[in-house]
Amino acid sequence: MGNGLWEIRTDLPTKRTARVFLCPYREHLVALHGFVKKTSATPESDLAMARKRQKELEQ
Repeated sequence: MGNGLWEIRTDLPTKRTARVFLCPYREHLVALHGFVKKTSATPESDLAMARKRQKELEQ
């Protein structure tokens, strides 16, 4: 996803896809936001939430 933001995807039995945004922080991977995709594009609000939380870690 860029700028140290990573995404893990998994297909669910309901034919939907779950996503989790992660970033490295110190010696850990931190889960920033997770959601179930309902459309083909990643909603901008979900990406913005992950990026906001990533910036909060860096403060």
